[in-house]
Amino acid sequence: MTGIGEARQLDTATRILDAAEALFVEHGFEATSMRMITQRAEVNLAAVNYHFGSKDALFQGVFTRRLTPLTQLAVHNLDQLEAAAAGRALSVTAIVQAFMDAALDIAHDPKRGGVIFVRLLSRTFIEAHPVLREALPKHYEELVARYARATAQALPGLDGTELQWRLNFAFSAIFNAFAGNNILRLFVTDPVVNARDPRLIATYLVPFVVAGLTAPATAKGTDNPL
Repeated sequence: MTGIGEARQLDTATRILDAAEALFVEHGFEATSMRMITQRAEVNLAAVNYHFGSKDALFQGVFTRRLTPLTQLAVHNLDQLEAAAAGRALSVTAIVQAFMDAALDIAHDPKRGGVIFVRLLSRTFIEAHPVLREALPKHYEELVARYARATAQALPGLDGTELQWRLNFAFSAIFNAFAGNNILRLFVTDPVVNARDPRLIATYLVPFVVAGLTAPATAKGTDNPL
């Protein structure tokens, strides 16, 4: 009986997490109400409070069950590349593709969240919700450090400040794209861009990000006020 009860509790918690994950993608954190979550998960509010305690805790729960597979896979991809390179600097294209491959693998694996979680993760980085500002660095510290170090070795002509700016722009472009945003819809009635297909996004995004990272270094002093 205990095993059956534990299984039912686990199933309830999973349904709540799945429902919240989908709704946060559709409406964002602020616009998603607890009532919407309970209706989607077919549970009562007491069940949500029992398993998570609050909406903020539920939001964190949605991420913590998914972040570890993504970070582990992205670091694993980089490990393999660096082992094969035997101390030589990697190409920027290989580094960007290693991260992109991890995101695509997650996007096409429903058991690890699928494209819904990739879009939610991307949207959260763009919106920078305070609920996750303290939680995310713990999950991403190793990933960011490893990819930054590999990129620095690949681009020795860049100083630290410019490298950080470029990594900031690169990850911003990646997360914005995977969030499913199609800025052209604001200006073009019928754009041909399909911002909902992860592999199509990656096809055009990788060379764009690589070009930005590998552009000639900015002239010194350009950040001084006129």
